[in-house]
Amino acid sequence: MSDVRVIIQRDSEREERVVTTGTTAAELFAGERSVIAARVAGELKDLSYQVQDGETVEGVEISSEDGLNILRHSTAHVMAQAVQELFPEAKLGIGPPVRDGFYYDFDVEKPFTPEDLKAIEKKMQEIQKRGQRFSRRVVTDEAAREELAGEPYKLELIGLKGSASHDDRADVEVGAGELTIYDNIDAKTGELCWKDLCRGPHLPTTRNIPAFKLMRNAAAYWRGSEKNPMLQRIYGTAWPSKEELKAHLEFLAEAEKRDHRKLGSELDLFSIPEQIGSGLAVFHPKGGIIRRVMEDYSRRRHEEEGYEFVYTPHATKGKLFETSGHLDWYADGMYPPMQLDEGVDYYLKPMNCPMHNLIFDARGRSYRELPLRLFEFGTVYRYEKSGVVHGLTRARGFTQDDAHIYCTREQMSEELDKTLTFVLNLLRDYGLTDFYLELSTKDPEKFVGSDEAWEEATETLRQVAEKQGLPLVPDPGGAAFYGPKISVQAKDAIGRTWQMSTIQLDFNLPERFDLEYTAADGTKTRPVMIHRALFGSIERFFAVLLEHYAGAFPAWLAPVQALGIPIGDAHVDHLEKFADAARKQGLRVEVDSSSDRMQKKIRNAQKQKVPFMVIAGDEDMANGAVSFRYRDGSQENGIPVDEAIAKIAKVVEERAQV
Repeated sequence: MSDVRVIIQRDSEREERVVTTGTTAAELFAGERSVIAARVAGELKDLSYQVQDGETVEGVEISSEDGLNILRHSTAHVMAQAVQELFPEAKLGIGPPVRDGFYYDFDVEKPFTPEDLKAIEKKMQEIQKRGQRFSRRVVTDEAAREELAGEPYKLELIGLKGSASHDDRADVEVGAGELTIYDNIDAKTGELCWKDLCRGPHLPTTRNIPAFKLMRNAAAYWRGSEKNPMLQRIYGTAWPSKEELKAHLEFLAEAEKRDHRKLGSELDLFSIPEQIGSGLAVFHPKGGIIRRVMEDYSRRRHEEEGYEFVYTPHATKGKLFETSGHLDWYADGMYPPMQLDEGVDYYLKPMNCPMHNLIFDARGRSYRELPLRLFEFGTVYRYEKSGVVHGLTRARGFTQDDAHIYCTREQMSEELDKTLTFVLNLLRDYGLTDFYLELSTKDPEKFVGSDEAWEEATETLRQVAEKQGLPLVPDPGGAAFYGPKISVQAKDAIGRTWQMSTIQLDFNLPERFDLEYTAADGTKTRPVMIHRALFGSIERFFAVLLEHYAGAFPAWLAPVQALGIPIGDAHVDHLEKFADAARKQGLRVEVDSSSDRMQKKIRNAQKQKVPFMVIAGDEDMANGAVSFRYRDGSQENGIPVDEAIAKIAKVVEERAQV
């Protein structure tokens, strides 16, 4: 046998090793149980891959991002095998890994029940214990069609080979290059137990799956299109250890308690009536208070920073979005046109920026006016597919706190720096403090403008982002068609990351709209445009804060800042006077004068997460005082009325949590 020289890469260390021809990646990492796959020349390979002369081989750990994806995709195969063993008529869709888990789509006669999921999970445990080998096999298109003749969805995927999309995850099964099938082989007999069309790679055996759980099932259109058949999707999760699975399930339980849809109903904040439509919310009085306070504070801070407020209509002629390019690049995300005025197309606006450009262009502009900062709470409409609409976080109608800044090239860097600092400080005022930044760069298939303009804009944003001293993560190809952007990613109280504010640098829309200002030397010059949404949308930010605080908003945002709870009927008048005095200082105070017993009133206030419960009895009345009870059950007694009101006012003014 001839020798083969390979380099084993471990972080920054490189080890050269001479092995015999036919040596597998598994043999290179023998004894390293956490290594479940290999990366060779940037490509992921099964551990059964035979290394070639001169190759650099890197072990893929199960806890790495790639390792988790391989673990979860392998578990999806085990789930699909279990489903077909229990439901032989089930036809296979696609089963990709997703964040924190996996899913697989099936065409079955009846939707799966909770009892079905329990049976499938039990069958998966049996398969896992059998230690079946995942074995890769290259096949021709013709052979694959013959083998999978009974799987209509797989046959469709074979026809997509080389053109499969990541959007519908079809590329998990048929990407570029050769077609492969993975066989599940019985470890003892070598018998074929199951097979699936798949690019791989996979774990060596089913025994390498340490911990998994099926979560739920739902209906899903084949390949995400409403024109296609409705399939049944089963979601699951898999982790490198039982401890990590347990921690994840506990995290999900906490996230479920904080679900903004659940809290929105329990706290009577908002609803999404079926009579209005999916993704279109109405805010109830208490939710309206929170939203108004959010907007009022934001408006005040924007005024302090030199922004000017504008208002634009909800609909426009289609010609505007032809000029902006949205009808070329964004039409799928827009509502269909309304034909008015003898056949003229009108659209509900998905963006505010084209209308702000018309405001800039409404009269001549001088360099002395720049930077010009236009701001709007502008409601926009985007036609999201029903499968992705999710409460307030993915809606079809929402209000952006949208700003567009027009400045000179010389002002550009300073203005971006000021804008990003302002954005981060304002988010901190609302209680979010843990951030990193993401730099989204040009999608080579979807952009307008010159490469030079994109390079200048991208480098300028990079320098501005680095000044903040926060982690900066690349997002290749994630920019909008008109310019690169910085996204502020914020972590909430339980560690989830939410995309918040975006800042986009745009040389292209000013060109498309022929925007000009008169420079100091009298020449007509093109401004630079900065797009900036701070909350993203008010609805989504409302949902993020609701989940971040688990409904227990700080007093400045709480719809009811203090609730008077009399020990008996004789104490109601004392608390009404307290409430009147507090309201005169701008505080939101109510009194529970219902016939409920005091303990029930306290329980109701706790359920409503009121920051201050103001209790009064005989002693409080005699001393012109009240007692505070807080959300955590602690109490502070005998506080003089004026002092109590001042204390609530101070907490509100400081935006503190109690």
